[in-house]
Amino acid sequence: MGSFSIWHWLLVLAVVLVVFGGGGKISGLMGDVAKGIKSFKKGLAENEDEATEEVKAIPAESTKTKEKVKG
Repeated sequence: MGSFSIWHWLLVLAVVLVVFGGGGKISGLMGDVAKGIKSFKKGLAENEDEATEEVKAIPAESTKTKEKVKG
């Protein structure tokens, strides 16, 4: 009951290797994740800017067509 199975020891060994033998891999990976999140947010902001420009342009065009129909 007090002994661990081989899977427990392999898991502990893997965690120890990642933490102590990573050589900056974890921090590099987290830096890449942060860059990806920033790029994603920037892309969303650009899409929102384009969408607001389109929304502003649509009413102006629709009023022109209404004036033509009335005139």
